[in-house]
Amino acid sequence: MSRAYLDHASSSPLRPAAFEAMAPFLRDHHADPGRLHAEGRVTRVALEDAREEVAALLDARPREVVFTSGGTEAINAAVFGAVARATGTVHVVTTAVEHSAVLDACRRADVELTVVGVNGLGRFDADEVLAAVRPDTALVTVQLANHEVGTLQPAAAVAAGCRERAVLVHVDACMAVGHVPVSFAGLGADLLSVSAHKFGGPKGAGAMLVRRGLRIPQFVVGGAQERARRGGLENVPAMVGFGAAAAELVANDRLAAEGAQQRAFTDRIADEAPARVDGVDRYGDAVERVPQMVCLGIAGVEAEPILLGLDQRGVAVHSGSACSSEALEPSPILAAMGVDADHSLRVSVGWSTTPADVESFLDALPAVVERLRALRAG
Repeated sequence: MSRAYLDHASSSPLRPAAFEAMAPFLRDHHADPGRLHAEGRVTRVALEDAREEVAALLDARPREVVFTSGGTEAINAAVFGAVARATGTVHVVTTAVEHSAVLDACRRADVELTVVGVNGLGRFDADEVLAAVRPDTALVTVQLANHEVGTLQPAAAVAAGCRERAVLVHVDACMAVGHVPVSFAGLGADLLSVSAHKFGGPKGAGAMLVRRGLRIPQFVVGGAQERARRGGLENVPAMVGFGAAAAELVANDRLAAEGAQQRAFTDRIADEAPARVDGVDRYGDAVERVPQMVCLGIAGVEAEPILLGLDQRGVAVHSGSACSSEALEPSPILAAMGVDADHSLRVSVGWSTTPADVESFLDALPAVVERLRALRAG
């Protein structure tokens, strides 16, 4: 049975271009890029080429790109680095719909934390975020797109206000990059986090972008790699794959083409699921959103049995976000929005999704929900 994979927001399949680019560095080129011998120069050139490709996707300078093991490390490095620069009482501002990597890092950093709420679409208000800034605020950290409902956020307005207040701002762009245009220069943030596997790059690859001239302490220490900004031998094959995935999106305006296709798929899901199943609502902004995901509320049935029922019919979807929902507890994102936090599905598409995948989901959902509702009523 052919399966329909609709959980790209958790992790998207590796693009063939990324796989092909990685293979020589898994098979043939193994040297430390920090070495001066010929073998080391080969991997150094490949690493710097990948840095340029990632920078091109993000409208950034290559020197602003610090490679990491993924978005989670990039977020932690940004939060802990910004906090470490401060002295005395340290205050941080964030929002109620941030990824667990952001919220957990803020709590672990032992700071005074202000968490700003959101509206029913999951969007924070930039003025409310800026109103929470105090004289001792060391960092404001906000997302560019929500990872459960897809709502785009006014991160640029927050960055502009923080610049006026001389406060560092970090933007978590992991769910936006590779799906909508993201300009580090245009956004005006000091720090930006990116994850490769959300758009077809390899797992274990990410980047923290650091504004030119900004210095923050290393999060991973023990070496002078990444221009002394991240210790440890670089994962050259993963970074080469990251660069190849980024380059594919830049070529021939593929980012826009894939985004349009993904929006068509998720619009169809959002339109047809309520028509086929009673009691289905859409969460998040239907217009100002990333194109690859749609979050559906299913009245009267918990998420876990729906996920299992769809999986039995060859359809993979998810509930909540990849890093906060393994326990399948009520979504804190949806709770912050003031909607039903117990009965949601996140359906997410990507570069490899086909119309047949979408049809498989729409065909399977009514049977799964009707059966579960009948069992509950019985």
